[in-house]
Amino acid sequence: MSGIIQLLPDHVANQIAAGEVVQRPASVVKELVENAVDAKATEIKLIVKDAGKTLIQVIDNGLGMNVTDARLCFERHATSKIRHAEDLFALHTKGFRGEALASIAAVAHVELKTKQDQEELGIHIIIEGSKLVTQEVAVLPKGTSFLVKNLFFNIPARRNFLKSDNVELKHIIDEFERVALAHPNISFTMISNGSEVFNLPSSNYRQRIVNIFGGKTNEKLVPVAEETEILKISGFVGKPEFAKKNRSEQFFLVNNRFIRSPFLHHAIMNAYDGLLRDNNQPSYFLYLEVPPHTIDINIHPTKTEVKFDDEQALYAILRSTVKHSLGMFNVAPVLDFERDATLDVPYDYKDKTMSTPLIQVDSTFNPFATETETKKYSGSSVSYAKSTPAQPHWESLYTDLKQDTFEVSTTNFENEVVASKLFDETIVESQTLMYQFNRKYIIKSMKSGLLVIHQNRAHQRILYEQFLTNITVHQASSQQLLFPLEIQFSRDEMMYLKEIQPNLEGIGFAFEKMGLDEVVISGLPSQIADTEVTQILHDLIYNLQESLPEDSFSLCDSISKFMAKSVAVKSGKYLNTIELENLVNGLFACKDPNVSPFNKQIFITLTTEDLDKRF
Repeated sequence: MSGIIQLLPDHVANQIAAGEVVQRPASVVKELVENAVDAKATEIKLIVKDAGKTLIQVIDNGLGMNVTDARLCFERHATSKIRHAEDLFALHTKGFRGEALASIAAVAHVELKTKQDQEELGIHIIIEGSKLVTQEVAVLPKGTSFLVKNLFFNIPARRNFLKSDNVELKHIIDEFERVALAHPNISFTMISNGSEVFNLPSSNYRQRIVNIFGGKTNEKLVPVAEETEILKISGFVGKPEFAKKNRSEQFFLVNNRFIRSPFLHHAIMNAYDGLLRDNNQPSYFLYLEVPPHTIDINIHPTKTEVKFDDEQALYAILRSTVKHSLGMFNVAPVLDFERDATLDVPYDYKDKTMSTPLIQVDSTFNPFATETETKKYSGSSVSYAKSTPAQPHWESLYTDLKQDTFEVSTTNFENEVVASKLFDETIVESQTLMYQFNRKYIIKSMKSGLLVIHQNRAHQRILYEQFLTNITVHQASSQQLLFPLEIQFSRDEMMYLKEIQPNLEGIGFAFEKMGLDEVVISGLPSQIADTEVTQILHDLIYNLQESLPEDSFSLCDSISKFMAKSVAVKSGKYLNTIELENLVNGLFACKDPNVSPFNKQIFITLTTEDLDKRF
């Protein structure tokens, strides 16, 4: 009688393992690029097509593999990184599970070309769905070329769960940036659909950050450095005035491995306490070095979450180090009890003797003296004279004033005018019948009762329909700027900005120049102030990166909603009578004045019967 429990075939087991290892194309990129780093490569090139769904290729000039290793690397639990269980607690490399290549080969078409430096010929292997197709020798350069095509070709359901190309490409760029930041001594290149996205030469930490996130990032960085027995900290944090509303520039790199740690992030936020505006996030690129035996990496399949032995000590050290750096570079206010160097005697005058001033003060001089005095001082030809006529009694000050200069009738006439003006204003105020309550709601009287309008949501609805109409018909009015604005973006942000450029031009933006990491804006929509443009565009791109719609209408709708939410008048802002009237009239001229673009109620009505029930 056969048992119920049976061993799974290898190809099924590999597909199950691929569910943990290969979640999306970015997972393949992470595994292959980290393998290239472990192979001691100095140049790594990443090529993707259709956001990795069609092609992912990683080329390096590392150590390469011989024939045996090239075939064995596709077996499950085959790795060159560990030999014993104790090695898991002293890891110095990236990949160590031995399941990555086997899992990738189970769900894609894989082509491997590798050659060691001392060998004359290399090996060329093709595997499709864990099945070996060909294996032959070939003339190859030193290093390894790993090519992955048609990801999830044998798991259609898994392929259907992938997001749009823009979202998947964003995840690939994130993984690429994390590895590139951790290894500035390695040259990295990334090409997507034939166009170069990154070209990062070998450099130091600061230059690598600038090359990835744009040239103007350099002026935003504050260096951080501290070394203790349990932790060594180096890297940079951002100045508070450059903080963003998203976390796109926050990196913890522990032993050259990117990690996520809400606990350590809280230490950074604590160090910035009192320096950031509400809901803003600082930038930081921190490299932490801890003894390998004090950290556990093998607690999460993606290896982005780690466990430290003494988290409280790391928290205290990190917080104090960042706070000290912000104070040392005069970013944060501090109390300085040291002497001020600007008060020191200049070096050129250090040995010179003091000279007496030429002009002396006469201590006997009396400015209230009745007679004229003229004195000449030694070393000066200037004569000082004081002539003060004798002053009569204080009552004589009023003797020259005429009585007819004060007219009581004039005072009475002014009082009458003021009283009349106040009375007229009271009448006008009573006829307005529209008020702003708590600088948040607009209250307007009607024949049947009261109308209460949420001013922020009402303005959102008005702007949303205006922006959506302008994008559709491309007839938006643009306000030309006297001095064009130059705004810095990272490389991946520029990719999204170029994609939504036609939509932004439909709203009213005018782009004079678009470079690799910088744009020049010469015109803005009339509803947007030039001081808000940088923050609005950064937040817009960040929101679209998470879920960029596929069809054009959904993209226009998303952009219009976000722009309306960003530009709409906020609660707490005072509006005068004319602004209140324009807002109310604009709301009821909309196609759907009942709800905001985010399906929230805009106004309510209180009838006379409703008010009577309250009394």
